[in-house]
Amino acid sequence: MQLPLFFPILWIMSKNQKKSAAYPGFDPEEVHLPAVTSRNEKKVKRNFWKKMLKVAGHIPFAEDAASAFYCATDGKTPWRVRSTLLAALAYFVTPIDLIPDIIATLGFTDDAAVLMTAISMVSGHIKPQHTDKARKMLGKPPLDPTPPENS
Repeated sequence: MQLPLFFPILWIMSKNQKKSAAYPGFDPEEVHLPAVTSRNEKKVKRNFWKKMLKVAGHIPFAEDAASAFYCATDGKTPWRVRSTLLAALAYFVTPIDLIPDIIATLGFTDDAAVLMTAISMVSGHIKPQHTDKARKMLGKPPLDPTPPENS
């Protein structure tokens, strides 16, 4: 089931409707987010580049996905950012999908939507070095940090 993988806290909250004064339906003892994040990290590290080798030329968000990968695997990235990106990347590498990837043109729309939502939430943490590593792995030249001169 994809729901626990992508929305672990919401799933846990709805699964056990226990009472909480601050958050009705939320039981802190049931939150296993570190375990979910760890599982997602293992899955992403094991499968991300395998999937990218197959699809990089067919998806317009390959550079964004690779940049998110490098940000998520950077030890300096805050834990909540890593968790967010790893959840989105785990959805991307999971073979079972809301819209199967083998369906032409539509197959990666759900992956793109999930990944772009996660990236938009944490974009300030994706550093130029993450993007440079991503571009290098995808065979693209590094971005020129100087803007072009106006004539």
